[in-house]
Amino acid sequence: MRNITDEEFIIASRYLFLSMAVEVIQKDLDTLRNNNIFKISEPYIHFLEAVEKKAIEERRKLKQRMYQNKLSVLLTDKSDQFTEYTYYAKRKEEKRNYFNPAIRKKVLLIIEELFESIKMKVGS
Repeated sequence: MRNITDEEFIIASRYLFLSMAVEVIQKDLDTLRNNNIFKISEPYIHFLEAVEKKAIEERRKLKQRMYQNKLSVLLTDKSDQFTEYTYYAKRKEEKRNYFNPAIRKKVLLIIEELFESIKMKVGS
């Protein structure tokens, strides 16, 4: 049963998964900065920093839209295989269960999208 509109869901879910992607990027940056994984790590660090900056900027804009539309999303339950998030829009709510590997796939797709957008800027 749908209680929130498609637009509200798109905004809130993009914010949710983009936030997860930012967390992954920041952990990867931390790993790159603190370990000698590559002989020359600076280009990788600069690339990931550009990706992080783009992701944080998009997340900031989404957060503004969520505030304007009175939207929020909260983790409400977690098990080994599924995670439940509750989406709140004005005075409506909707619970969504996600298969954990599906969450990983959504985050991966966002990271790939961010990489592609940064690669396009560098290649231009």
